[in-house]
Amino acid sequence: MSAESHDIVVVGGGTAGAFAAATAADEGVDVVLIERKSEDDAGHIACGDAIKGKSTFPDVIDREYLREESFTNQGITRAIFENPQTGESIDIPFPDGGAIVDRKRYGEVLLEEADRKGAEIHYDTVVQDVVQNGRVQGVTAKRNGDRTTYEAEVVIDAAGSLSVLQDKADLSEATFDTNVSYQQFCSAYREVVEVENPVPWDDAIVFKPTEELGYLWYFPRTSTEINAGLGFQMNKPPMELVDVLKRDLRGRPEFRNARVTDKLGAALPTRRPYDSAVAPGLMAVGDAAAHVNPTTGGGIPGAAKAGHWAALQAIEAIGEDDVDEPALWGYNHRVMTDFGKRFAAMDLYNVFGGAHDLEDLVGVITALPGQQLVDALGKNGTTSMSPGLKVKTLFDTFGHWGLLYELYQVSQRASELKEVYDEYPSHPDGFAAWQAKRDAVMDEVYAITGAEPKY
Repeated sequence: MSAESHDIVVVGGGTAGAFAAATAADEGVDVVLIERKSEDDAGHIACGDAIKGKSTFPDVIDREYLREESFTNQGITRAIFENPQTGESIDIPFPDGGAIVDRKRYGEVLLEEADRKGAEIHYDTVVQDVVQNGRVQGVTAKRNGDRTTYEAEVVIDAAGSLSVLQDKADLSEATFDTNVSYQQFCSAYREVVEVENPVPWDDAIVFKPTEELGYLWYFPRTSTEINAGLGFQMNKPPMELVDVLKRDLRGRPEFRNARVTDKLGAALPTRRPYDSAVAPGLMAVGDAAAHVNPTTGGGIPGAAKAGHWAALQAIEAIGEDDVDEPALWGYNHRVMTDFGKRFAAMDLYNVFGGAHDLEDLVGVITALPGQQLVDALGKNGTTSMSPGLKVKTLFDTFGHWGLLYELYQVSQRASELKEVYDEYPSHPDGFAAWQAKRDAVMDEVYAITGAEPKY
């Protein structure tokens, strides 16, 4: 068995891992990124490819090069929500716009940038175990068939959903969140489809709910290249992903004679971010810490930030010769008071949705004005309506007023939850008290919705 030593070992070459490695290398730290795929396959990840809003990435990489190489459609201005019962649809505007990327080329560019910054990248390397003695001190892996030990001051887990590192590490004495089960995840499948003629909605991302509390999506990389996929919550009865997608594709005239050029499946979090993503010598980022919008599965911008912040915190801790939890804790605080609080609040809508039938949910959603729907599931709560719009909404939602009031109550608790996350402790000593305060809000949500506790 061979052995090597580095300041930081990053496991996984996705968005979070690539940004962590690039950041560490840019700061002059000895870092190796371990990627299980070959160099040719690296970057090939199942993803919807959509980035909502004017997302900014840490400037540790050449962002303009990333955009030029992988952003294939930067003209997304709206979402189309399709009602599976009536066949009707509603338009939801995106004031900040959005973009679709070629996910493989996007991933390749990030790894190129990490390499350019000076990170060592080991492809064809599969992690098998964690080296631990009081703290995580590295990993063991097979590289091109040979067993290798990678020693490190800090291991950054960017290995994705249900990471093997978290199965292998003893986290019983750490704050690291182990309240994780497969039911808090989604199974997803997507195809890249070439169509004969330009679709009329190449400025939109298209959503259609499924019975399993998931959704179909159609995201246009270009006017003739569409990322088509779907997912379902793992706490619901399983669905035949490929068959359901193909059945829907066959019912769409724009996909007649279409050609599938790529297909891939994956699991992704549909839960709140980990309460704590640090343990002595270990940090988790991206999907490995549930840094994903739990209602849409979108995780690219959050993963980029998390990888960058984790590397900066690890570098500071290594410089002080202290990689215990308090020394790494600042990373938790930064995530939770940034995108973490928004994702945690949005998870309440998953809890709400899981307690009701699809027909009732779609009835409410399709009756709400587009901007109010965006706000209800977004950042700030419902905006004010004109008197005429209020009357129309009351008329359209007749028969669903109880459910609409419940949604209103959940949105109020979502605002309260964000305030709790703003108070995330700056040291592990305040962690248990903070969790108790957060859980009190969750108990209210379970009482309002009648949902089974998710955590």
